Amino acid sequence: MESRAFGATGLQVPVVGLGTWNVFDVPPRKEDAAGSVVEAAFGAGTRLVDSSPMYGRAQRVLGRALDVAGVRDETVVATKIWARSVEEGRAQLEEQLGFFGGRIDIEQVHNLETWREHLEWLELERDEGRIRVFGATLYREDALEELVTVMRSGRIGCVQIPYNPIQRRCEQIVLPLAEELGLGVIANRPFAEGGLLRRGPGDPDVLSALGVETWAQALLKWSLSDPRVHVTSPATSSVAHAISNAAAGESPGFDQEQRALLERFAAG
Repeated sequence: MESRAFGATGLQVPVVGLGTWNVFDVPPRKEDAAGSVVEAAFGAGTRLVDSSPMYGRAQRVLGRALDVAGVRDETVVATKIWARSVEEGRAQLEEQLGFFGGRIDIEQVHNLETWREHLEWLELERDEGRIRVFGATLYREDALEELVTVMRSGRIGCVQIPYNPIQRRCEQIVLPLAEELGLGVIANRPFAEGGLLRRGPGDPDVLSALGVETWAQALLKWSLSDPRVHVTSPATSSVAHAISNAAAGESPGFDQEQRALLERFAAG
């Protein structure tokens, strides 16, 4: 799998990570299945995982899976603070440090929730070495202007934004600004919460001509073909899908003509 410099942060990341939203919030009896997904993804080259307190038990389940697989030391753990107060945010960080071996590689303010209050104490945690990089995430395109305000503050090292063939507003200012400022970029919603997965070409020869086996791989490769995106982190509860998604991280990417073809299919 290809890897890229995560902006100017000093981190090197694989271009396809593993998300946990909606799929790792499982009871103890199903944790082994989540562990199998982690093992499959890492076997296929994934080294970055993404989670959040908003995802229920996902962080706890993910932390145990990384420990069981013995891969925490080689993992870039990206998670989030989703809190309305500094006190709640600090408590979340303490839990995360317990889940992930005493350090967080990428900490993110989830959906800009109370971001002004959180940035100050997150800076202190970074300076103390418990967090390596911190930034902000977003899933709503109508809030991109507020994200730009955070980016221009000069206080964050990365952003996580929605980016797929039908959600492209970040191309106008966020991606150029991230490149200018040296910020790491994680693309979320690669399948538009599953909606795009139903719009692919019916002819398998189209996918073959693109050098991919599945429409999901094509969608992931579409995002990654923009060099300003450093990693995408699709969530899955399927071992087969984890392996297939990771294959989208192999070079080469799509050229402009190929990306335009995908955009036409995605538009329906």
